[in-house]
Amino acid sequence: MSHYLPQGHEVTLFEHAWRNQLPVLLKGPTGCGKTRFVEYMAEKLGRPLYTVACHDDLTVSDLVGRHLIADGATRWVDGPLTRAVREGAICYLDEVVEARKDTTVVLHPLSDNRRMLPIDRTGETLRAPDTFMLVVSYNPGYQNLLKGMKPSTRQRFVAMRFDYPEAEAEARIVQQESGCEPELARELVDLARQLRKLKDHDLEETASTRLLIYTAILIRDGFPFEEACRAALVEPLSDDEETIQALMQLVELNRVVAS
Repeated sequence: MSHYLPQGHEVTLFEHAWRNQLPVLLKGPTGCGKTRFVEYMAEKLGRPLYTVACHDDLTVSDLVGRHLIADGATRWVDGPLTRAVREGAICYLDEVVEARKDTTVVLHPLSDNRRMLPIDRTGETLRAPDTFMLVVSYNPGYQNLLKGMKPSTRQRFVAMRFDYPEAEAEARIVQQESGCEPELARELVDLARQLRKLKDHDLEETASTRLLIYTAILIRDGFPFEEACRAALVEPLSDDEETIQALMQLVELNRVVAS
């Protein structure tokens, strides 16, 4: 089973939501463990998982399905949402606010008491079995007037808020996922907490747990510490050279303090 370290009551809440056919909304910053949590819960509940990475060009057909021509014949091919409904699986729409508004409308009859998926192109209407679950996620920090979740949509879900773990727990996660030494995990977490203080000042996004794991993997494999931090922790955060240099100075200072 996928490794996941609970931060609160999210596992129990998810289980209650699944048993009672309630859709779930996960809110939290990039790389804080939302996707890992859904993967863990799908395994724990013994349900198939269909994950969709939402984007601007995602269409209703991408979710529901389309007619394709093969061997001179036209046949219907289910999309991931339709397959999940048919199989009683979990369908996870990652960063759902990135999808077009006309696409997310198809979720409405699935996320209320109807639990139905109309397929206009085939004239079929699917009723979701009890084991089907709709899960969506987004990063509130990226919300703006054009890409926010409408209140009428948000209020269809049971919501869970995620954030980066406490320092000790995050160090355990980094160590577990990367196989690095505990001392290195703690040092990287301390560095990340320094970088996160710059959020909303010099950086649009900040150091995620995922980036810490990537950095630890490189260092564990013998790549120099500072170069690993540059490649896996600093460069992904900014394209501005002055900002990168300032962040690297923070890496060097933190290294001196840790030594």
